[in-house]
Amino acid sequence: MLLLLLLLVASSSLSQEGVLADVPPSNKLVFILAGQSNMAGRGGVVANRWDGVVPGDCAPSPAVLRLSPDLRWEEAREPLHAGIDAANHAVGVGPGMAFANALLRSGRAGGAVVGLVPCAVGGTRMAEWGRGTELYAEMLRRARVAVETGGRIGALLWYQGESDTVRWSDATEYGRRMGMLVRDLRADLGIPHLLVIQVGVCVCVW
Repeated sequence: MLLLLLLLVASSSLSQEGVLADVPPSNKLVFILAGQSNMAGRGGVVANRWDGVVPGDCAPSPAVLRLSPDLRWEEAREPLHAGIDAANHAVGVGPGMAFANALLRSGRAGGAVVGLVPCAVGGTRMAEWGRGTELYAEMLRRARVAVETGGRIGALLWYQGESDTVRWSDATEYGRRMGMLVRDLRADLGIPHLLVIQVGVCVCVW
């Protein structure tokens, strides 16, 4: 009977430890990574294969987490968009990890864990990111899960635009569509002053 009791106590202890190990830290500073291939990461990708090389600035850290495709927090490591970008795209190094590590080094994270929420998909146009689209809905769903599991959103990091340079109609509508995206996301997340960090894409006309 004593042996049985000891086994039950040990089993209960292991279960509690397992549950605790799955609980993400509640002080996460969350950044949404969205846009197209430049955000999803094509660094080191040659002939649709990633070479596996991780630059020092993109090294993993226990203080940087990633929201996985199945909505679980895990230690972030390249390629961040594995399982997020379309299946026919090879993903490699992107700007997310370098950004997170630079933020930690600067001390501006305030001691919080940095939570990265990859949402980018290569080759997508701005029109595919508006409210009512599948990409928008998935980005919103993942952002809400990040907050519900004990985080606060620091910013949306947006790197997209090349696909909108192919057709003149997309290029001329880009500003309006981007403005709508920002307004809708702020409203749907309930963050009126959500910071949006947008990488500018230079278009040269000869």
